[in-house]
Amino acid sequence: MTTDESYRSVKSAGRALDVLEALAAPAGPRSPVELSRALGIPKSSLHAILRTLLDREWVAVDPTGTRFSVGLRALEVGATFLASTDTAALYDVTLDRLAEYSGETAQLYRLDRGSVVLLARRDSAHIVRPVSAVGRRLPAHATAAGKALLATRTDAEVDRLLQWPLRAATGRTVTTPEALRAELAAVRRRGWAEEWEECSPGLAAVAVAVPLREPAVDAIAVAAPVDRLGPEARNRLAAALRDAAVQVRTARALLAPDR
Repeated sequence: MTTDESYRSVKSAGRALDVLEALAAPAGPRSPVELSRALGIPKSSLHAILRTLLDREWVAVDPTGTRFSVGLRALEVGATFLASTDTAALYDVTLDRLAEYSGETAQLYRLDRGSVVLLARRDSAHIVRPVSAVGRRLPAHATAAGKALLATRTDAEVDRLLQWPLRAATGRTVTTPEALRAELAAVRRRGWAEEWEECSPGLAAVAVAVPLREPAVDAIAVAAPVDRLGPEARNRLAAALRDAAVQVRTARALLAPDR
């Protein structure tokens, strides 16, 4: 159903989704006035959308009745997505092993347009460690996982995925086409990607794409404070990640040989 006659977007449904996506952003709970300004939705229409979403528990409201946030229903649906992912069991074992081996935070990301979304993580036992909520969306060009996945695509495909000029998350973020293409070429040569305070100050990561599809959509990463992820540690973790990606692909082939 892709012809103009058979496919039409529904404006009210689109606005409801815009509200949910705005409330899911890191900014946290927001007032109707803030939502109306940010989304360009008239207050009367926004009130009806919020009431509907409240009734269905997609959003929640604070005790003052003035600030809205994502509700429990969104969590239930998100959990269903994670549980229904056919490779979840494979990644569970992989993340457990990576976290145990490295002593650092192991993460699973999925590429979605120009971003990566955190699907699962295993936390480091260290007191000082990266803390990211499952479901968090990050710019692909600023993360090791994102660069590992972008590197599985041609430069033309990368250009179509990203929105130029690229946003700088920190002062170290690569933002120009020339710099990003050079970095992705380096990722293709060595087989793994890294980030060094490009997405969050004080944090570094190493990642590899997991080629369950062509091009890959999932990447596994190990993240840590920069003082624990020097050159020797990065090389060691890169080797462990590459081995883990091969193991995931082999296990997937054994469990679903026709896929």
